Amino acid sequence: MAITESTAMNAPRLTAWRVPLARLVRSTRGVRTSVIAPAVVYGHGGGLLNVVAKGPRTTENTPALVMVGTGDQHWSTVHVDDLAELYVLALETAPAGSYFLGAGGENPTVRKITEAVSCSIGLGGRVEAEPVAKTRDRLGPLGEALLLDQQASGDTARRRLGWSPQGPSIFDDIARTDF
Repeated sequence: MAITESTAMNAPRLTAWRVPLARLVRSTRGVRTSVIAPAVVYGHGGGLLNVVAKGPRTTENTPALVMVGTGDQHWSTVHVDDLAELYVLALETAPAGSYFLGAGGENPTVRKITEAVSCSIGLGGRVEAEPVAKTRDRLGPLGEALLLDQQASGDTARRRLGWSPQGPSIFDDIARTDF
């Protein structure tokens, strides 16, 4: 599902608390406020890629890394350094009540991400889908959020703030990370 700043906020349970808080922050008068909704953050060996890398493996002779769900869902992503720059730009120049998606524009499937992590951890790119119910049982509310199919570009921040993500791609970062 393509997401923009005008898409209705329909957050999963894990982040549902943010919706009323974002509305309150954006409507506050007398102070310049902005809300940034970050995509899946990666970089410098941190973030949700560690959940993928430390995920279960199959037990055959040639083990495979188990994906979050079927792997067909997309994750919007952003490098941590690019996200930090967006926060600085918003603090310095965004109009009051602004809302930005902190998404670098790269929206790979979970399958592609997991294959890259599988290569990085020595499993040769082998992956296996996990039933959705099992992902939800294993990861709880985090699993529900990671099963969503979401794609975002961050174009509004580019247009309005001049944000220009420069960080390495998620795949370059995976290749350089020692999980």
